[in-house]
Amino acid sequence: MLKGLGGLADMGKMMKAAQDMQTKMAEMQEELNRMTVVGESGAGLVKATATAKGELTALEIDPSIFNPNEKEVVEDLILAAIKDAQSKASEKSAAEMQKMTEGLGLPADMKLPF
Repeated sequence: MLKGLGGLADMGKMMKAAQDMQTKMAEMQEELNRMTVVGESGAGLVKATATAKGELTALEIDPSIFNPNEKEVVEDLILAAIKDAQSKASEKSAAEMQKMTEGLGLPADMKLPF
């Protein structure tokens, strides 16, 4: 007579799991905003700091590279440092997401957010 109620209990568990995952995703996004990575170029002459979400937050340039005749070199170093920071941010974000999927018992290659 009450055989159909088992499915409702399973649906309730699924909804709870989805809510838990949504909460954990929101927490992870906040954590990624607080984490920082530093990209470098020119053996550390230019450093770019970004959040793990890839937002550039700081740029540090050693004054020794300011030579009007080498403007293009400086521009290239700045671009390279920013790209390095963005790459590191992407790697950090992916690693944190992988930790979360493993913690939830999801397949390691599952991409979040969907």
